[in-house]
Amino acid sequence: MLRLLILGLDCVPPSLLFDRCRGVMPNVAGLMARGVHGPLRSSEPPITVPAWACMTSGRDAGELGLYGFRNRVRGEYGLHTADSRDVRVKRVWDYLGDAGHRVAPLFVPLTYPPTPVRGVMASCFLTPDGAPFTFPRGLGPQLEERFGAYHADVRDFRTDDLGRIWDELHAMAVQHVDMARDVLARHAPEFMMMVEMGPDRFHHAFFASFDERHPLHCPGGPYADAPERYYAFLDAQLGRLLADVPADCTVMIVSDHGAKSMQGGFCVNDWLRQEGWLAHAPVHDGPPIALHQAGVRWGETRAWAEGGYYARVFLNVQGREPNGVVAPRDYERTRDDLIHALGRVRRPDGAPFPIRAVKPDESYRETRGEPPDVMLYLDDLDYRALGTVGHPELFRRSNDGGPDGCNHDWDGVLVAAGPGIPEGGRVEGATLFDITPTALGCFGLSVPGLAGRDLFARSG
Repeated sequence: MLRLLILGLDCVPPSLLFDRCRGVMPNVAGLMARGVHGPLRSSEPPITVPAWACMTSGRDAGELGLYGFRNRVRGEYGLHTADSRDVRVKRVWDYLGDAGHRVAPLFVPLTYPPTPVRGVMASCFLTPDGAPFTFPRGLGPQLEERFGAYHADVRDFRTDDLGRIWDELHAMAVQHVDMARDVLARHAPEFMMMVEMGPDRFHHAFFASFDERHPLHCPGGPYADAPERYYAFLDAQLGRLLADVPADCTVMIVSDHGAKSMQGGFCVNDWLRQEGWLAHAPVHDGPPIALHQAGVRWGETRAWAEGGYYARVFLNVQGREPNGVVAPRDYERTRDDLIHALGRVRRPDGAPFPIRAVKPDESYRETRGEPPDVMLYLDDLDYRALGTVGHPELFRRSNDGGPDGCNHDWDGVLVAAGPGIPEGGRVEGATLFDITPTALGCFGLSVPGLAGRDLFARSG
């Protein structure tokens, strides 16, 4: 019998779930009334990868060696796209399976390719079209025979074709809930975790349509009430699954990070070039291009960056990079010089541009893999880091990867209800690292050394 159900909603901010859309979500509101709710602090960085892996392992990004969707390859300048094989620690379902409990992680990020569990698994949005997506392997064809070809993600969600995105969001969520209900009925897990990527795709596509603070917002458009409509739909889908759950089952709704209006982008590699840190061939008239297409002159380059929700800046260090120029003895001084220079960045109107520069070795409990030398959060995530080069100005209103309404934010959401959880209260200070210890606590288990804590520690 199911004892714990974790419903993951990628990229859901407290302002929408708890405030603006609460009135159209009777199932979620009911859980809030029967239990507790509050913000859930994300990982650093607050990105789907590594955040869900952090949440389901109790390990920070440094311990995992995962600093984003794509990570440096040792001894190279190139990047590798992360998958389940890059998570080299146990996740919550592994601990539970080791203790004899049947588990069913479904669509949880960084589970492709699927791995053996004591139960069943369906892999995540990173699953290529047509690839085997379940453990055991034979489960996938059975699910697809009942519910159609697996809809792992919304295709090309950075687009102006909002009608297509809207339709795909709905079809994907319906299928995922259908599959989850089928797994629950046929495989009788004691632990189930299902993650829906739809909210993330919804916010990236529609944020400018409904958020009056967005610089590209146009009042009165056809999607001005999109949050109310989409969140009501989500609630109805969650309600279909919740109707199958035993009354004494603990239910948690979690989000890996929040969302906020993207105010613009900062062209970090163009800035590095202007300041003499990066050298590449001239970029002639035309659209901006990826840095690797720009003919980087590594022998003249001290630093370069990867863009995204935050910027990862790498120093070109002798003996570490193939064509390093920064002497190891000068590493700390060079890194401090770079951070100091970033503190002088100004907006187009001359006002200071807030950049929080973080040294990974001072932020994480451990740094595995190939961490950046400096992590940059731009104007408290109001701005995205643009890694392409050849922009006419350092600041621009839009993303360099296509239409995009939002950036990520530090706080996701937590709702929890069930035995031993207080009714109708707020939970403060929770982080996503607390989810694995809390889940284990529901089964009377604990694992030493995890980053979080059991939020509802039971005595006896």
